[in-house]
Amino acid sequence: MKNTGPHHIRMDNWLACAPFELLLQMEIESATDGHAVLTMPFLHQFSQGAGLLHGGALTSLADTAVAIACKSLLAPGTHFATLSLESTFLAPVQEGVVTAHAVVTKSEHDQRTLHGQATVKDQNGKEVMRFTSLFKVARRQKKEK
Repeated sequence: MKNTGPHHIRMDNWLACAPFELLLQMEIESATDGHAVLTMPFLHQFSQGAGLLHGGALTSLADTAVAIACKSLLAPGTHFATLSLESTFLAPVQEGVVTAHAVVTKSEHDQRTLHGQATVKDQNGKEVMRFTSLFKVARRQKKEK
């Protein structure tokens, strides 16, 4: 039987990716002051039936880029989660590397709420997806062991 969890993941580097992001071969190009840029290659195993980059892979890249932008604003070890997200697909991706540019702002009304936006572009700089999301910082933070 496969080990289906629970799993404990320790991230030694605050901006390091989790196992899922490593599976998708995402790379952090930059992350500072609520901004992040991540890249991901289009590999065969990320395609859908028509040979295009799967929308779930694109959404994962954008969501992770916003999460990394969140981390750049928060103290190391702060726990938070995606509450909602919306992806708007603008063009198909058939090859190359895609890049997500993310920006996060804190809510004026609730300092635990973070608003995220990302734009994903193909290797030629063409916008292929727009992404918006809402994150929430956990009320009670776990103590690091």
